[in-house]
Amino acid sequence: MPKLLTETGLRFIWISLIIFIFDQWSKYAVVDSMSLYQSIEIMPFFNFTYVHNYGAAFSILYDAGGWQRYFLSAIALGVSALILWWLKATTKQQKLLPVAFSFILGGALGNVYDRMVHGYVIDFLDLYYGTYHWPAFNIADSAIFIGAVLLIIDMFKNKEANELDK
Repeated sequence: MPKLLTETGLRFIWISLIIFIFDQWSKYAVVDSMSLYQSIEIMPFFNFTYVHNYGAAFSILYDAGGWQRYFLSAIALGVSALILWWLKATTKQQKLLPVAFSFILGGALGNVYDRMVHGYVIDFLDLYYGTYHWPAFNIADSAIFIGAVLLIIDMFKNKEANELDK
């Protein structure tokens, strides 16, 4: 096995692949079994609700006229390239940081695939309390969120480690 895949953060790239596959599988399962805007109650605070998101997070830019598809895809691809560079630059000793990057990469690629193939992102996870609904999201969005949380944890963990070294 090449050192690049065993000695750097690229050794965790399999996480991105699993997230991408699970994200796409879940979206196609929803498309195959539900009608657009159909909602199925799973729990008193959680539905599967099939929607198309033409914008970014929280449907920002959803009605921008179509240019946002390419703009958001370009940003996601640029961030993905940067994450791959960061993964290559991380050392074998680092574990949490490359795992976090891998979660974000898998999620970003899942959503950019939707934008390029469909022109929108397929969302279906719908959390709510009473009449307040969190904007619908998907597995890719969840992976990006988990990756961001892991980055924050790593930041505090490394800050404490650096302070101990002083």
